[in-house]
Amino acid sequence: MTRKTATVTARKAVAKKSAKPAAKRAPARDADDHSARIAAALEAIGAHLAANTPRPPKPYSFAEADAFVWHPDGRLSTVPRVSRVELTLLKGIDRMRDILIENTERFANGLPANNALLWGARGMGKSSLVKAAHASINLDRKPADRLKLIEIHREDIESLPSLMELLRASQFHFIVFCDDLSFDGNDASYKSLKAVLEGGIEGRPDNVILYATSNRRHLLAREMIENERSTAINPGEAVEEKVSLSDRFGLWLGFHRCSQDEYLAMVRGYCGHFGIKLADEELEREALEWATTRGSRSGRVAWQFIQELAGRLGVKLSET
Repeated sequence: MTRKTATVTARKAVAKKSAKPAAKRAPARDADDHSARIAAALEAIGAHLAANTPRPPKPYSFAEADAFVWHPDGRLSTVPRVSRVELTLLKGIDRMRDILIENTERFANGLPANNALLWGARGMGKSSLVKAAHASINLDRKPADRLKLIEIHREDIESLPSLMELLRASQFHFIVFCDDLSFDGNDASYKSLKAVLEGGIEGRPDNVILYATSNRRHLLAREMIENERSTAINPGEAVEEKVSLSDRFGLWLGFHRCSQDEYLAMVRGYCGHFGIKLADEELEREALEWATTRGSRSGRVAWQFIQELAGRLGVKLSET
């Protein structure tokens, strides 16, 4: 073997020897790269989750308004002016008015009071009475003692426990109001309301009372109750949980269809309040004709007639 050949052979041996450790080190570098990619992916996931995590609701200054609307994302929006009618304009519901006013006044004064369910005929002033009672109680109260009204929509009932937690620490007293409350046969959101009314460990805060209106006494349609009775193994137990929800309202106020005299009293009350001038015989004739075309007599029908009459006579209905 020549010297040149020996030199080439030696260089190849050295190169081969040095290549082996490099081949062995490659898997280690791959593992490091894999771990780095996993770490980067986890950081990205963590950042995404942090960005989408709901933030805790900010403290609210309840002194800035007397009425609010609750949103399920934890927000309360103020209501500068509540859409309501004067308490004196609510006719034909004197007994229910007196009971609710007394219950609300006791609560505002820090005394025991009951949650209230106002149920019955449509358009007879159930929600109007709640808003009018709230305004009446606040009429002569100092700012620090004013009662707050918070409306929660029917579809947001599942977020009610979050609202209770927000209100619990406040110095104010609150009416939490849900208008037109009812539940479908497969709706489980009533459990949130049931726990707040009576069942939970914490219970209802002492500074919160719940008022709800519904066309149904038991908050479920009769056909839904009968359907569950007919298909259940134990018919009594099948509907007991849902029907018992209304039992957790300590105060039941039933609203029934008004008589003709009560309907006309509503119409005359509105006319006197807004200064609408029309001969009594003509007013009565037109009001009854209006009710006949609507197929019912109620406070809502009376108000709709007043809007028609005022518009025709060029009378503006001032805000109350």
